[in-house]
Amino acid sequence: MAKPAGSYCLLSCLFVLFVGCTSAAKNYQDKQVYIVYMGALPARVDYMPMSHHTSILQEVTGESSIESRLVRNYKRSFNGFAAWLTESERQILANTEDVVSVFPSKTLKLQTTASWDFLGLKKGKRAKRNPSIESDMIIGVMDSGINPLSDSFSDKGFGPPPKKWKGVCQGSKHFSCNNKVIGARNYTPRIKGVPHSAIDNMGHGSHTASTAAGNAVKDVSFYGLANGTARGGVPAARIAVYKVCDPGIKGCTTDGILSAFDDAIGDNVDLITISIGDDKGLPFHEDTIAIGAFHAMAKGILTVNSAGNSGPELSTVTSVAPWIFTVGASNTNRAFVTKAVLGDGKTVVGRSVNSFDLKGTKYPVVYGKTASSNCDAASAAFCSPGCLDRKLVSGKIVLCDSGQYVKEAKYMGAVASIARSRREDTALVFSFPVAVLSGPAYDVVLSYINSTKNPIAAVLKSETIFNQKAPVIASYSSRGPNPIIPDILKPDITAPGSEIIAAYSPSVPPSIADTRHLKYSILSGTSMSCPHVAGVAAYIKTFHPRWSPSMIQSAIMTTAWPVNASTLMPEFAYGAGHVNPLAAVHPGLVYEANKSDYIAFLCGLKYTGKNLRLISGESRTCAKAQSKSLPRNLNYPSMTAQVPATKPFKVTFRRTVTNVGTSNTTYKAKVIPDVFSLKSMHEKKSFTVTVSGKGLGAGELVASSQLIWSDGFHFVRSPIVVYAPNW
Repeated sequence: MAKPAGSYCLLSCLFVLFVGCTSAAKNYQDKQVYIVYMGALPARVDYMPMSHHTSILQEVTGESSIESRLVRNYKRSFNGFAAWLTESERQILANTEDVVSVFPSKTLKLQTTASWDFLGLKKGKRAKRNPSIESDMIIGVMDSGINPLSDSFSDKGFGPPPKKWKGVCQGSKHFSCNNKVIGARNYTPRIKGVPHSAIDNMGHGSHTASTAAGNAVKDVSFYGLANGTARGGVPAARIAVYKVCDPGIKGCTTDGILSAFDDAIGDNVDLITISIGDDKGLPFHEDTIAIGAFHAMAKGILTVNSAGNSGPELSTVTSVAPWIFTVGASNTNRAFVTKAVLGDGKTVVGRSVNSFDLKGTKYPVVYGKTASSNCDAASAAFCSPGCLDRKLVSGKIVLCDSGQYVKEAKYMGAVASIARSRREDTALVFSFPVAVLSGPAYDVVLSYINSTKNPIAAVLKSETIFNQKAPVIASYSSRGPNPIIPDILKPDITAPGSEIIAAYSPSVPPSIADTRHLKYSILSGTSMSCPHVAGVAAYIKTFHPRWSPSMIQSAIMTTAWPVNASTLMPEFAYGAGHVNPLAAVHPGLVYEANKSDYIAFLCGLKYTGKNLRLISGESRTCAKAQSKSLPRNLNYPSMTAQVPATKPFKVTFRRTVTNVGTSNTTYKAKVIPDVFSLKSMHEKKSFTVTVSGKGLGAGELVASSQLIWSDGFHFVRSPIVVYAPNW
């Protein structure tokens, strides 16, 4: 995953990425921001959390005025605060009776005209809508803010906000909410000289919000490419903005994210989408998103989270808690291709989003390796910073062994570039004409220039094709196995994440070294697939308003499309499969889990006493039976177990399904010779699945199958995966 130093989305840049440490207006050399988590709010009517927080902080610091210490309070949905503390103060607080945990605030990363059509939600087609219920749906978007002036967020035709809404509009004096964007809050630290506003100055938040719930906007394109109607999954839904990311702080602070969860739950949103994650999966008690999402789940709010962009390496998924719906990324049948025509008449086809039209004019071609006078050959071939000689590249097309540094060619006056890419499945936006080629196609160009005295070529404007094989998992999408809980399959599902066009911020260029400004842009990443699933979840909730988060998650997982598997351990790339919105509305059966089930799951992981309170926020003890509960027996829609590689094994999964289809129906299993009948709606039936073997066999890492319950109309599919620990 590349880490560009700016608020842009490119490849090596695939997504908006930022790294750095927590920052704020004041700088204390011996202090840093810590989150002081105090669990659930006391039920006492006279309890005043802010006064309690102030008292604790004053006592620990010995300071009567704690204004410069206190960063924020958590006071609506759970209890706690964030403050600047020394290490010794942290230790004192950690041992205070009212405090559950004290952990450092970290900086996390931010991880369309055709995508919703590809998913089957076509306007005027088979996709039925419940407009009045959809209009009461509130999606909380935790991201980099929003561009409130975008047509995607106009409130034309909208009535007043739903009566259940309890939020506010605190976007700043320059930010106005409306009946579409009904609320805005900003959790980013104030930076001197920079307006403190919920306005999106990264483009990422506008993109994700419009993908989930943007209005239908006609004639949207990226300079003529991908022309069509841009819309979200639930265009009649309302949006509540929680700005937690900003380029000024180089990312998204975890103390701000936890505060956003506190408010979103209190504001009464229906669903949360958050395309943000860490570099790696974390234990639940250190995972701010997992803690916030647990409290949201307990209030009936589903949290949808991106899996991460560190694929195709295994065990890179960063969203690992079972009460979070984790989304990987795949493609659609639409793709952008860019051709380069060589002087010998050969044409090579690559991938990029090139909106620049050079009218087919051919220019001299030079290889970065031979266009440098002060770098080693390898660095020059990559067009590394400081290597290219302006005199040798100006007015020419420059060949670069990587797309990461093609901007250097532009800086030196090149008219275009042809680059090699290690990721051949995603087209990226560049600030001048670039064709990104696969290894074999790039070698054709190299062979041509090495055998030609005065090589010339033309880089053509991109074309849009609609016959790409799909869905296929994107190479960048983070994979399992789950690095924290091996017996929970992650990611859960995949959705369109590559080359998605959606709303953007006109103040932000679409790529590094770009001077263009536009209202809609094309981005790629699990950041883009996450709001697709959030939109689908909201769509399902319009038909089943009383369904719990786990029921909605189960409905989406068990009705998923099969995915084209061309990867090692495919289930660890796509989970249950590719989201299928229309089928998910009528799943037939669901696997339901509630707060008590998740607490039993945590007890089985040996979370006890204070550690259990870290997640749930409540003082609970684990019953003896709960302590013996195996993680794989959580009533989850997928079944996964880690087993010995070469020794005999036998694992059992215990599951319960709830009938949400029709009364008096009989389901048969396709894997297990079993049958059960359901006489009424919401009736539950329990069963076990046993998987045994003599070992996975020499060289085998994983074995998989699937359980399908069917009554002839519904097909309820669950992946079954067993794998060796030494993959």
